[in-house]
Amino acid sequence: KMTGESDLSIKEAFQRAQKGHNNKAKLVASLKNTYNKLEDKTLFHEEFIQYLKHAMIVYKREPAVENVIEFVSRFSTSFHTPSAEGGEEEEDEEDENPFLSYMFNFLLESHKANSHAVRFRVCQLINKLLGSMAENAQIDDDLFDGIHQAMLVRVTDKFPNVRIQASLAMARLQEPQNHQCPTVNAYLLILENDSNPEVRRAVLSCIAPSSLTLPKILKRTRDVKESVRKLAYQVLSDKVHIRALSIAQRVSLLQQGLHDAVVQVRLLPAWLNLLQGDVLELLHKLDVENCSQTALDTLTALFTHTPQDQLLHHRLQLDDRMLVPAGSLSCESVLYWRALCEFVKTKGDEGEEMLEKLLPEAATFAEYLYGYMKCVPVLSEEQKGDFAQLELVMTKEFISQQLIHLTGCLDTNEEGGRKRVVAVLQEMLVLPQTPPSLVSLLTEKLLTLIPDDHRRIQTVAEVISEVREPIVIRQPLDENENRRKQVKLAEVKVGILEAKQALEECISNQEFNRAAELKDSITDLENLRNNILQEENTQQDDKETETRIEKTDPETLLRCLTMCVELLKQMNIKTRIGPTMSAILSSLILPSISNAQPAVRNMAVVCLGTCALHSKDLVNTHLVLLLQIAQLDEAKIRISALRSVIDLLLLYGFTLLSERPSPAPQTSHSPANQEDQEKGEEPEEGSSTAQSILMMLSDFLDSEVSELRTETAEGLAKLMYSGRISSAKLLSRLVLLWYNPVTEDDTRLRHCLGVFFQLYARESRAHQECVEECFLPTLQTLLNAPATSPLAEVDVTNVAELLVELTRPSSLIKPGDTQEVCVHDYLAVRVCGEMLKDPSAPEVRLYAKVLNSLELSADGNTTRDLVTLLQQVTQVHYTGTVLTTTPGDPVTTPGDPVTTPGDPVTTPGDPVTTPGDPVTTPGDPVTTPGDPVTTPGDPVTTSGDPVTTPGDPVTTSGDPVTTSYTGTVLTTTPGDPVTTSYTGTVLTTTQHLVTLLQHNTW
Repeated sequence: KMTGESDLSIKEAFQRAQKGHNNKAKLVASLKNTYNKLEDKTLFHEEFIQYLKHAMIVYKREPAVENVIEFVSRFSTSFHTPSAEGGEEEEDEEDENPFLSYMFNFLLESHKANSHAVRFRVCQLINKLLGSMAENAQIDDDLFDGIHQAMLVRVTDKFPNVRIQASLAMARLQEPQNHQCPTVNAYLLILENDSNPEVRRAVLSCIAPSSLTLPKILKRTRDVKESVRKLAYQVLSDKVHIRALSIAQRVSLLQQGLHDAVVQVRLLPAWLNLLQGDVLELLHKLDVENCSQTALDTLTALFTHTPQDQLLHHRLQLDDRMLVPAGSLSCESVLYWRALCEFVKTKGDEGEEMLEKLLPEAATFAEYLYGYMKCVPVLSEEQKGDFAQLELVMTKEFISQQLIHLTGCLDTNEEGGRKRVVAVLQEMLVLPQTPPSLVSLLTEKLLTLIPDDHRRIQTVAEVISEVREPIVIRQPLDENENRRKQVKLAEVKVGILEAKQALEECISNQEFNRAAELKDSITDLENLRNNILQEENTQQDDKETETRIEKTDPETLLRCLTMCVELLKQMNIKTRIGPTMSAILSSLILPSISNAQPAVRNMAVVCLGTCALHSKDLVNTHLVLLLQIAQLDEAKIRISALRSVIDLLLLYGFTLLSERPSPAPQTSHSPANQEDQEKGEEPEEGSSTAQSILMMLSDFLDSEVSELRTETAEGLAKLMYSGRISSAKLLSRLVLLWYNPVTEDDTRLRHCLGVFFQLYARESRAHQECVEECFLPTLQTLLNAPATSPLAEVDVTNVAELLVELTRPSSLIKPGDTQEVCVHDYLAVRVCGEMLKDPSAPEVRLYAKVLNSLELSADGNTTRDLVTLLQQVTQVHYTGTVLTTTPGDPVTTPGDPVTTPGDPVTTPGDPVTTPGDPVTTPGDPVTTPGDPVTTPGDPVTTSGDPVTTPGDPVTTSGDPVTTSYTGTVLTTTPGDPVTTSYTGTVLTTTQHLVTLLQHNTW
């Protein structure tokens, strides 16, 4: 009725729009032509909406429906032309587009529909309508506010798809610069709290980066969902300039992204494009001095995605010696040089050829390194207060560090070059101006070039000797200085004589106070005379003398101990402690244990512990000392001593300690001191030393020092996993520590124990038995925790589920015989026993859940034992009327007669029995009028039952326990419905579990 020859009806337009191959633009133009010819648009609007409603009730993303929605959005926005300049024309234009306004109004009226399909399609259409409008399009303020309010409601819809479309629809409604913008605030709330990852992804794709939203976008790079993390990096690379991020944010993004397998390397190319491909400028943006490892990982990622033939195109500007000129060295350039050389070296033979174009010969590079290191200034205490000078020295130290790393890429196959590099590294270790921070790295590179352990020990011993006892050249005194000393000596001697004469006079005159003063003066003068004479005796006539003076300052000791630690790290564990190392131990390491400086003591403890790994005799001699240090010194030193003790126990076990006296550690009490802690290689029960060590470790788990607590937990995990100790109580302590809210922020502890529990339980049946043994003590500790304890917040059900999973037989790496009695069988027995102790306890419900989640073996004897136990788990308290029926039985109410198989069938006219009538069974004598009448409270008897009297307990066949009761009891045989009315205790059985066991269908 509204069509012409070339015009298109609404129905036909919707029919054609459903087919994907139809040209939507032609359909829109044809229908628009029809619309424009109408003077009254009202009927068109209503008919159009009627056809649209058919599509809006379909929730599934059907292609036909999606095509219709796309067509509707195109048609609706086809009337909207770009805004012209001038406010009056814009107002006229708003009036010229009634269809779009009508469409928006209809959608806003429908967004609260009960059907989630309608709400979804409303949000989808609003999203498409707003998205199809031109960038400079304008809409009425009232309409804008209406859309805004409607979408703010829909972003909280319970259906995720509705929230997604509402979030997308609000993209053009946000005001990024307005911190009070409702859309932006809603987006931030969704990013933080929405549980659906697709909704978070939708918001990430829409939200405009700003100073307010950027932190939230960065947080999504750590989202638990891979797709969200991936999109967050994509948004940052596309929408955020590198200069908009702080150095800490850039480094954090790279650290996370480069170690996330699902995140593709897109951020780095985007940043490089923004910096015109300047890699050194990119490194400058990362502050490589403080984040060198992140910078190295970044460069490695760039090199990995660079074709191998193009790697040398971006090399540094090297001189004719294949070196970077010293004046051109910067933190960024030297790090890039190192990273490129190390990457190229991993390419095998082809990489060796490329290295020849990046590095000189070994001897040349050694001289280059030595020359640069000699120029590193040594600051005095006053100069260290000058930030500019301190920054310059730190920069030179960083460059020196990278150059030292480059020695690992040199070709040292040629004997002459290798010897020169070794000599230079030794000289740099002896140089007083070598920064202490480089001593460890220099020693490591030096020892790498020396393959033999004995040569290594000898080399380091020589360096330590030269550092600690340097040669000092004494200059002879000139004649004037010698004459001055002689005059001084003569004056002292004359003063002594005069003082002695005056002393005699004072004594004669009995001036004793004056005599005491003169006596002190004579003593001082004699000491001065002796010092002058001693200097004369040590002075040579006219020659220079070379003497060695032992240096004991903390910096020198720390430098020597650092070299010693690196040597011990590089030595093979089978290399014994020889005479040279014994001399270093007695002259350097042991005296430094009592040094006043904590840094020196700490390094000495590390050296002592590492030396003990090479000698059992040292363990016997110094273990007590290490244990005392682990309890009494500063936190950092205690941790070092604790690590040493753990390493010794891992290497030697407890057998070495079985005959040692107790070190009597200063610990008060421990839950681990009341049980046999050791099995297999562990010490005997009476070993006081082993017991004391375990007491100490157990107490450390309660330490307020989080680092010490974490180190102890990690050490115990290693000892238990390696089989050195097997203790259910210690394992229970570790489980409680893992769940304790106090350790929530200790990510290292949580990660370590989380990995340990899984590996430990899966390793062997014996480990699972240990977990099973700690099951009940752990749960009881949590259940009995006082309200003020942090353990009161722990979810006991979750702990029980964990322990059940850890003891599951199917989780073993090497499962045993399926017919064998498994750990869950023993656990079931323990749990049943615990339930029988107090069947009315609140935790019985938890134990029942545990029983239902166990994997029991098919062993018949075990099954029968469990059936017996489960039949005893029956005590539950009730008060009132209990109706127990079996499936298919008729419904009974209190007072109904009880029948048993074989009872006569009643017919209409039979006498009616009441609850006070006696109960009869087949074989009972027939009663006649005049027989005695039984009343409620009389005992119920059957043929062969013993005689009972009022007050005796009532028992039925199979009931394990009987209790007293008050009321009317109607007894039936198994299978009949039971109707009781009583007040007291009723005994029931866990019939479901029994049935499962009896049919082996657990």
